[in-house]
Amino acid sequence: MAAAIAAGIALGQWWPDIAVQMKPLSDGFVKLIGMLIGVIMFMLVVSGIAGMQGRAQTAKVGGKAVLYFEAMALMSLTVGILAGVLLQPGSGIHLDLSATAAETAGSTGGQLVSGYLRRAEDFRIDQFVLGLIPDSFAGAFVHNNSLQILLVAVLFGVALGRLSARDARFAQLRDFIESLLGVLFGMVNLILRLAPLAAFGAMAFTIGRYGLGSVLPLLRFVGAIYLASIFFVAAVMALIARALGVNLLRLIAYVRDELLLVVFTASSVAALPGLIGKMEKLGCSRSVVRLVLPAGYSFNLSGTNLYLAMATLFLAQASGVHLGLWQLVTLLAIAMLTSKGATSVTGSGFIALAATLTALQLVPVGGIVLLLGVERLMKCRSLTNVIGNCLACVVIAVWEGEFDREAMRRELQGG
Repeated sequence: MAAAIAAGIALGQWWPDIAVQMKPLSDGFVKLIGMLIGVIMFMLVVSGIAGMQGRAQTAKVGGKAVLYFEAMALMSLTVGILAGVLLQPGSGIHLDLSATAAETAGSTGGQLVSGYLRRAEDFRIDQFVLGLIPDSFAGAFVHNNSLQILLVAVLFGVALGRLSARDARFAQLRDFIESLLGVLFGMVNLILRLAPLAAFGAMAFTIGRYGLGSVLPLLRFVGAIYLASIFFVAAVMALIARALGVNLLRLIAYVRDELLLVVFTASSVAALPGLIGKMEKLGCSRSVVRLVLPAGYSFNLSGTNLYLAMATLFLAQASGVHLGLWQLVTLLAIAMLTSKGATSVTGSGFIALAATLTALQLVPVGGIVLLLGVERLMKCRSLTNVIGNCLACVVIAVWEGEFDREAMRRELQGG
């Protein structure tokens, strides 16, 4: 892996024209993983719910997960707003964001942003709720909509759990799903052998396309995001882990391979299969892991929330727009809603940002085109999301009394 990264950096630095053509290597890897994630997510949730002891436990675990996810969303957005106010990453730039958006309207980046804006302008709560319901059972998988897949999986899992308790035939179906999951994980392991090639392509494209000097004006914003993410992990998440008797640093080291995979593929979904196995070995019950971890990929995105709040403040500061206390409170309330439009899918954070700016109506929405140049540097966003979801599994497992501390000590010491 290290040799592939070094080769990618060298190619991007010395032969940038060739390096930018390596992007399909990383994109193809992400697509290979992505084609399985919807089915894997469905089967994991179904397996987790069907394996629980009755509907009461399913509702209890799900309710606790929702409460925890909302609390973490509130904390991460608050930390992001405070970091943006204190660090002032956009102050002193003095950019005309409307002009910037107009200048890039005809470019590829401008067309991409226009697509995000069209989707953001249509953002309404009623449409969001109706959008959770697929047109058909297969429609959720055809469009690879993670929220719709989760809804279908929850309904399927509850029904299967009820029926399997009364009829052995449905219990066999549950066992078949478990076996099929093993096959899917085997496919993922085969694809993961291509990870060094994907890392080479991603690094070559990033260096060749943007170089080092092209993103200097935005590096302060990138640095602020990383500082806020490190603070959130080291302070908020570490305190939660400590209250549970878990060493967060050892937990991070335990899942380091999956975190490296996220860094070099720019996709957190690639790490999901490996995380499932590791969190179960860590001592979290299978039913909790298979419900909480996939759901967290859509509802527990602390890193994306930090980015959402700080990017809004960065664009406001860069355009000379002052946000007072009331505007900041309004931003927090809006972001609590629009952040639900973000998922682990690449680009969804941009859509949530565009929706937030559209609802806030204080900052030129087209200015988000500025952030395209540093989008691939935001590795901390996905890393924070993954760490937060691992911690969520531990929190809910401990809360449910389904956490094996002896297994945790054994695994963390070994890791």
